[in-house]
Amino acid sequence: MHTAIITGASVGIGRATAQRFLALGYRVYNLSRRACPEDGVENIACDLASDASINAACSTLLPVVKDSETVCLLHNASQMRKDAVSDCSSDSLREVLETNVVALNSVNQLLLPALPAGSSLLYIGSTLSEKAVAGSFSYVLSKHAQLGMMRASCQDLMGTGIHTALICPGFTDTEMLRTHIGNNPEVVAAIGGMNAYGRLIDPGEIAELIVWAHGNPVINGAVLHANLGQKEA
Repeated sequence: MHTAIITGASVGIGRATAQRFLALGYRVYNLSRRACPEDGVENIACDLASDASINAACSTLLPVVKDSETVCLLHNASQMRKDAVSDCSSDSLREVLETNVVALNSVNQLLLPALPAGSSLLYIGSTLSEKAVAGSFSYVLSKHAQLGMMRASCQDLMGTGIHTALICPGFTDTEMLRTHIGNNPEVVAAIGGMNAYGRLIDPGEIAELIVWAHGNPVINGAVLHANLGQKEA
């Protein structure tokens, strides 16, 4: 049996990816505070800001991992705040890093030793993993950190048969993006107009890339840009 473990599979890219893996016959587990509404997904309530919650969730998953032929461990969940270098308090930054960086490490420490050869460790970054925009200070910082984590993971996992990659979506039509930019049609159109196709990306398009990346270890250590060709500033 093949298994997909997805953080934040309740909405957006995570939910679309859960759908794709289910269609392929995978056991799919969602680690999130909210349940994934897709039939067949096994929800494990998990607060990624809590060590105790992560420990409990991973304890439940360890027997599943050990019983799997391969596992896709997908770090998808993130939080995004509107902040800037001049007004992002250190307490707020710590909270973002706890979810977007430290939690990933905690899950890796608990599950990676049990992952069989042929598995993948995939990180969902952002175009903001390699550049920055105003008003997203803590998010940009955390996504840059995920890029470093993926590259370090690749080096440390040499010889294990586990491959890794950072998938960097462009502006994707998710709940998180809508929360950040609002639903004003003119703003949405302007954001969509920042790529070669003049539209927001559908979460399902990113999900297809994730499934492909899981099955193709040749991309080990790669940064996969999935942004429809963003226009340069």
